[in-house]
Amino acid sequence: MKKILAIAMVLCMVLALAPVSFADGGLVGVAMPTQDLQRWNQDGANMKEQLEAAGYEVDLQYAANDIPTQVSQLENMIANGCKALVIASIDGSALGTVLAQAKEAGIPVIAYDRLIMDSDAVSYYATFDNWLVGVKQGEYIESALDLANAGDKTFNIEYITGDPGDNNINFFFDGAMSVLQKYVDAGTLVCPSGQVATLKDDGSYDKAVVATANWATDAAQSRFENILASFYADGTQLDAVLASNDSTALGVANALESSYTGEWPVITGQDCDKPNMPNIVAGKQAMSVFKDTRTLASKVVEMVDALMKGAEPPINDTETYDNGVLVVPSFLCEPVVGTVDNYIELLIDSGYYTMEDIAG
Repeated sequence: MKKILAIAMVLCMVLALAPVSFADGGLVGVAMPTQDLQRWNQDGANMKEQLEAAGYEVDLQYAANDIPTQVSQLENMIANGCKALVIASIDGSALGTVLAQAKEAGIPVIAYDRLIMDSDAVSYYATFDNWLVGVKQGEYIESALDLANAGDKTFNIEYITGDPGDNNINFFFDGAMSVLQKYVDAGTLVCPSGQVATLKDDGSYDKAVVATANWATDAAQSRFENILASFYADGTQLDAVLASNDSTALGVANALESSYTGEWPVITGQDCDKPNMPNIVAGKQAMSVFKDTRTLASKVVEMVDALMKGAEPPINDTETYDNGVLVVPSFLCEPVVGTVDNYIELLIDSGYYTMEDIAG
């Protein structure tokens, strides 16, 4: 009997010292930039729910768009023994030191939706095809205004994108302009304010004049109120606004509501945010690019699962996302255009929202 007990005690000690496997769970750190935008609340909630359902303990933190706060949160995650980090960065170039700590500790890092720049500690990247997001926005404007058949007709357009610290604006905006630039060059699209992104020799755009700090709705609204007062108060028609996401599109719509008397322009967007849906239903925002965060969260759970098992995570792109140090292996989910014609099927029938969620 004593021998059996001794063996049992040894087995218990061995099991206690055994490395954590996926089946045993483990602590995963999830760092989100802010709770000020609806999409990050959804991303964080979806990530936590699916990781916990897969057997993980989750440390989910929001950093209030404050870089030192996010760095501190990541330092704590590392110190607390996280086995993997999923990071949606505030500024993709501001995490070098803390990520070096993660690499030294052997902790894999998955950049979530926003590519982390200038670091060799980034293991993988999970996002939607952000170039395609921009292409869909550009194609929508092209189709809605029938630019291909415009002839000598001209259309007035204004531009607004997001935070300059978010590398995604390069994909969103440049993807859209890959469709629209030929109409700018032909004089079919004209920007009365002159606030345009400058095409550089390398084919990218200098977006400083059309950027919006923190993707903030109030900043977008203030800028467009000035544009409308300065360039459209005389009755000049605004035909289109290339807005990279819904929070900036909402600022544009708010400005138009307060001071614009012409025919409502085509306004693009992204994320199908709840505050924007009444505008989409009413035809005031023409479209939004829907990125189902449940799909992205599910893919990240698969990636974490593979990493914890010592396997290769699923990836489908090994060429596009160069962070300045390395090309980061990535998985790209496909975005979908949402409009007044398909929002019920896309958002309600799929269970993403209820009708009450998007009631104006």
